[in-house]
Amino acid sequence: MRTQFLKAIEAAGARLMTLDDIYKVNEMAAIGFGDPDIPFKPEHLASQIEIFPEGQVVIEHEDGNIVGSCSSVIVNFEDYGVYHNFDDISDNGYIRNHNPQGKNLYGTEVVVHPEYRGLKIGKRLYQARRAITQEFNLESILFGGRIPNYHKHANELTPEQYAAKVVSGELYDPVMTFQLKNGFEFKAVMPNYLPTDAESLKYGALMEWKNPDYKLM
Repeated sequence: MRTQFLKAIEAAGARLMTLDDIYKVNEMAAIGFGDPDIPFKPEHLASQIEIFPEGQVVIEHEDGNIVGSCSSVIVNFEDYGVYHNFDDISDNGYIRNHNPQGKNLYGTEVVVHPEYRGLKIGKRLYQARRAITQEFNLESILFGGRIPNYHKHANELTPEQYAAKVVSGELYDPVMTFQLKNGFEFKAVMPNYLPTDAESLKYGALMEWKNPDYKLM
């Protein structure tokens, strides 16, 4: 693993996840999502570290607590298409589908402990993801983001209408709005993306950030 890459991760105030972290990450993510059924279990995190250690990142606060994490896998997104679901593209959380020759970094999870919000932890996690993308010369970062405020508007708006209003700034969504502010573009709404996400009514918003430093090999 290149020293320059590790320095880029450290510059984001982050570090790579280790096996010693997996139970703490699971506990933190359950609090962050507000639902213990949503986050990866320790066995998922262990598999991710074994298969793609460079893609799994945590932020540890000075008090010793892990306060944010993000997980990812390299894929060729064209193999899955826009209307994929989370279980397929994450291999049910185990990422045995990781493709070292792929051209896209797919974000499978990002979460921040609610008591530590306001410290730019989410922004730093995305900075770390960009460092991963540049280290592996990947074309883009893609992921299916939650739209947790959609259930409040579902009686009046289709998910596509809701997403359009979030993009235009007419509505605020805690996940999607944050992603838009961090340079991601909304691509499509995906039905039945995350069956356990009741707030998003199982929908996901496909988001993409294109790597300006990508070099076609």
